[in-house]
Amino acid sequence: MTTLTIDHVSRWFGNVVAVNDVTMTIGPGVTGLLGPNGAGKSTLINMMGGFLAPSTGSVTLDGLPTWRNEQIYKQIGIVPEREAMYDFLTGREFVVANAELHGLGDKAAQRALATVQMEYAQDRKISTYSKGMRQRVKMASALVHNPSLLLLDEPFNGMDPRQRMQLMDLLRRMGDEGRTVLFSSHILEEVEQLASHIEVIVAGRHAASGDFRRIRRLMTDRPHRYLVRSSDDRALAAALIADPSTSGIEVDLQEGALRIQAVDFPRFTALLPRVARDHGIRLLTVSPSDESLESVFSYLVAA
Repeated sequence: MTTLTIDHVSRWFGNVVAVNDVTMTIGPGVTGLLGPNGAGKSTLINMMGGFLAPSTGSVTLDGLPTWRNEQIYKQIGIVPEREAMYDFLTGREFVVANAELHGLGDKAAQRALATVQMEYAQDRKISTYSKGMRQRVKMASALVHNPSLLLLDEPFNGMDPRQRMQLMDLLRRMGDEGRTVLFSSHILEEVEQLASHIEVIVAGRHAASGDFRRIRRLMTDRPHRYLVRSSDDRALAAALIADPSTSGIEVDLQEGALRIQAVDFPRFTALLPRVARDHGIRLLTVSPSDESLESVFSYLVAA
């Protein structure tokens, strides 16, 4: 049972803090590392895999440090986000090269290529591969030595729907076998489909932890902001502000609209059309003004 422990880890590059005092424990099963682009996920994964030293804190695998510890590489498989590869090699040559680094041979490489369903293209040069094919051959390289810990940085980038489903099924099986699998993503639905446990990181900080229902509840319960245009903004504002689902309304004269903050999302979404109907007000535009992933995750940091 492989356990990865991140203990008060920070990493900075000059004056830029990429990871800020993160503590988490990753155990067997599939864990999703969720956060917007630029949140520090790749930096954190590189420290987990032993390719980058923490500036402070420690990363250990079953109690052993990952940094400058060649022995633990036998237990770790990593799929980096970057696309740079040895394009002059064939897929099979690329996977065999990694197998040989682990003292293995062609048989292990063939098994890994079969696992990701890349035998049909194994003798083509990587330069001819699509992005999804490159992802799968990187996955084969990471699996060639049968690691107990698998770290994947945005593994579904560039994959078509069929390839995504195949990889998801593979990662589920590995989690069910008792391996420790961590993958990063900035797409909530992607994490929902696969991960039994979620860690959220935003701006280098650990923002939330738990199963999908808990993370989704945190996101749903946050204040929601809407831009609303109607046939009578002032009358609509007066009717809405009396309800406890609405915590604030601002008349934006420049936009010719209302900026509404709702603290009870389900109640407000039912209230708005009812109030408009009862007061004879036509709703012209109703649009969320803070639905980007960055705004959602920023709320989790502050929660």
